Amino acid sequence: MKGLIIENSANLYKVVEIKNHNIKLIEENNIYSCLARGNLKKIGISPVVGDIVEFSKEEKVIEKVEQRRNYIKRPKIANITQIVFVLSMKHPNPDLLLLDKQLVFAEKLGVKSLIVLNKCDLVKKEKIEEIENIYTNAGYTVIKTCAIKNTQENKKESGIELLRKKLNGEISVFAGNSGVGKSTIINTLFNNKITEEGEISQKNKKGKNTTTLVSLYELEKNTFIADAPGFATFDVNEIEKEELSHYFREFIPYIGECGYVGCSHINESVDECNVKKALNKNKISKSRYENYCKIYEEIKKYKKW
Repeated sequence: MKGLIIENSANLYKVVEIKNHNIKLIEENNIYSCLARGNLKKIGISPVVGDIVEFSKEEKVIEKVEQRRNYIKRPKIANITQIVFVLSMKHPNPDLLLLDKQLVFAEKLGVKSLIVLNKCDLVKKEKIEEIENIYTNAGYTVIKTCAIKNTQENKKESGIELLRKKLNGEISVFAGNSGVGKSTIINTLFNNKITEEGEISQKNKKGKNTTTLVSLYELEKNTFIADAPGFATFDVNEIEKEELSHYFREFIPYIGECGYVGCSHINESVDECNVKKALNKNKISKSRYENYCKIYEEIKKYKKW
């Protein structure tokens, strides 16, 4: 049978059947706990959450892992179609440098990006609009939520229903620092306590990481979401500095117009660099450009070391 791995714990895999190209609605009676066939390890393949596999119902063994569309090393997950980047507007404050690193990763991976600004009830409207404008102008979809205040009466105002529509038909990974509200949002979407909600330390306002297991949760037919611990620690050093500018969406229309091949868009003069010209004309946000320079230098130092 063909199936989708929805959970992996201590090398025991929970697999749900795929029939006629559709993932069967997940119920307890069609989830199979399987081990991986020993020959998979011999050829260097370890199944992960999100893998499409061939498995034996009778033996409860995974026989084969199909070719992956994409793969994330930390945490291990495959075949995602969308990453939902959750930022808290307060407690903790939004980390735009981290967000830009994550967006670079999504661009390299070739998957959709969706930005969620959570806890919007805790800050002034102007602060929200400032961040929203930076990323909508860069070509990203931004959704504003107040997940913790969501009720049956104000679902529309909380942003949760709009988010639900953007998740439809996707296999989405939720990512962001601890404490930003990922688990609260997921639980609100399901109207259930699917993942454990973390407590924010009152002393330092930093989140305590409570998610320890990667699992796919079925929101509706062919729609899955995952809360993936550790994704916020993406290492930009996996990228070459020369290709970095191609992962900033708003840079792309200007890259080919620079004065010479190999322009870094940092040390060159405005006359030589079309990206800098666009920056001066406010076609590229100062915040995004400054973070590009920081990421570029971080990669450069790492490669030199």
